[in-house]
Amino acid sequence: MGEGAAGLNITQEDEAVRLSRRELIKRVIASGAVASAATYVYGGLSGCAGRGGAVAGGVERLIALTVNGQVRRVDVLPQETLAMTLRYKLGLTGTKLGCDRGECGACTVMLNDITHNSCSVLTHSVRDRRVTTVEGVGGPNGELHPVQQAFIDELSPQCGFCTPGQVVSAVALLKRNPHPTRDECRAALAGNLCRCGAYDNYLNGVMRAAGAGAA
Repeated sequence: MGEGAAGLNITQEDEAVRLSRRELIKRVIASGAVASAATYVYGGLSGCAGRGGAVAGGVERLIALTVNGQVRRVDVLPQETLAMTLRYKLGLTGTKLGCDRGECGACTVMLNDITHNSCSVLTHSVRDRRVTTVEGVGGPNGELHPVQQAFIDELSPQCGFCTPGQVVSAVALLKRNPHPTRDECRAALAGNLCRCGAYDNYLNGVMRAAGAGAA
């Protein structure tokens, strides 16, 4: 029995050696992604709506959202956050998911020109408001917003993960205050955490955009 167990262990070890680290990670991620997607799309369907539509006490699943100036029809779960809807239902992946608890600001969007952490807002609560993501701050033909251009000129991003949230917060600031002081910029961007510590670069970018007359 000992030899059999030993032989089994050797076989398993040999198999693990044959799998490269990259291949193993690919398999784990692929299986996890399939399971997560199935749970997210199909989870909660029973008890939320039947073949005849919404049940008593439920919510309408198919709603219309005004996102970046366009009306988008989307199927939304009752407890789905706006960040999840934007990224995984509408394909607007510029809205990043960082902490997923309203602390880092990576998922910042504007609702009627006011900044919100979209990971902490239920999609069903925003159907009557205008949603603006980082994809919607530029011009109609893909022109960069002055804030975006200023961030490039000032080399503001490093890893870039927090940049979309920084852009949205800066655009919202300049909409309500076209000529802010540096301290006002600092206060407006205080909710956007940068793990690279490039805060001065972002402030320089906002001040540059303000000088260029961004609104």
